[in-house]
Amino acid sequence: MKRKLFLGLVIVLAVAAGLAAVKALQIKTLIGAAALFAPPPETVATATANAELWPETIPAVGSVSAAQGVTVAPEIAGAATEIAFESGATVKPGDLLVRLDTASEEAQLRAAEAQAELARLNADRNRKLHEDKTVSQAELDVTEATLKQAQANADAIRAIIAKKTIRAPFAGRLGIRLVNLGEQITAGQGIVSLQSLSPMFVDFSLPQQELARVQTGLTVRALSDSYAGKTFTGTIAAINPDFDPVTRSVRVRAKFENADELLRAGMFVRAEIILPAQQPVLVIPATAVLSAPYGDSVFVITPTVTAGATNLIAQQKFIRTGRTRGDFVTVETGLNAGDRVVAAGIFKLRNGMSVQENNTLAPKASQTPKPPNS
Repeated sequence: MKRKLFLGLVIVLAVAAGLAAVKALQIKTLIGAAALFAPPPETVATATANAELWPETIPAVGSVSAAQGVTVAPEIAGAATEIAFESGATVKPGDLLVRLDTASEEAQLRAAEAQAELARLNADRNRKLHEDKTVSQAELDVTEATLKQAQANADAIRAIIAKKTIRAPFAGRLGIRLVNLGEQITAGQGIVSLQSLSPMFVDFSLPQQELARVQTGLTVRALSDSYAGKTFTGTIAAINPDFDPVTRSVRVRAKFENADELLRAGMFVRAEIILPAQQPVLVIPATAVLSAPYGDSVFVITPTVTAGATNLIAQQKFIRTGRTRGDFVTVETGLNAGDRVVAAGIFKLRNGMSVQENNTLAPKASQTPKPPNS
């Protein structure tokens, strides 16, 4: 009996040992296979870091203002009897906008004109009598003065009527109407905004150390978030002769023709002054830059030879970026001309990963990008 138990125990231990050996062999095989496994290369688009000459620029933040702009308002109070414009209309100088009630002034004007006519007749009569020595010079002077006073009274009433007839002071585009027909309008109350949209000005400030490089006539480019990809071109029209004593900055005004009337007063724009000198820069697409709190970096494609085959490896390098233009950004440190960097697919990479190039589907970068027509 004991011999049978011992024999059974030996058999169980032998089977267990065999199973353990088989399992150990399987695990060793899997570990070896994992060590030899290489993930397939990631497909990316690449671009070359190119050395170019870019015009030297001075960046600034500006605000758009109209060459002529005003909120039209009456000098004299009155009720609106006629509104002769529509919101958003284009007007010429002298176009009627609003007519206020002038019934009382017109009645006063008729009376003043009658008095002026009587004074004129008396003056004419006394001039003839003075020639015949019938009327003294003093009496003639009184009638002459009375005539002038009556004419002045009539002119004053005409001036009041003219002030109650509100016209466009210059050509431009009207805004939204702020008054209604029959409304009692007070002196100085806004009726409508009138803005001249061509030309337009962009005002911005520059630090005093930039004054030596700036002069009137230099080209200025402006970009607005309202029009993606649209660049406005103008010239410096004026530079303030004095500095702000607090910020030590000088105010500069650039003139833009704005023939398409896209720029509007009060808009925020990013401006840059184009200087005559050109600066050598190293340029890569902005999509190649991976931004992070600890700094900007790119993945540089490095060819390596393994087992007789050439593989492309993505190596991460930290860089310092500079100016931007369109889809491109300059690199101040960290890259050399001719380096190939990953321009698309950068977010799925890790340092040392194998990659393969495919530039057929990547959009082409441009210094003057334009959105596709909708």
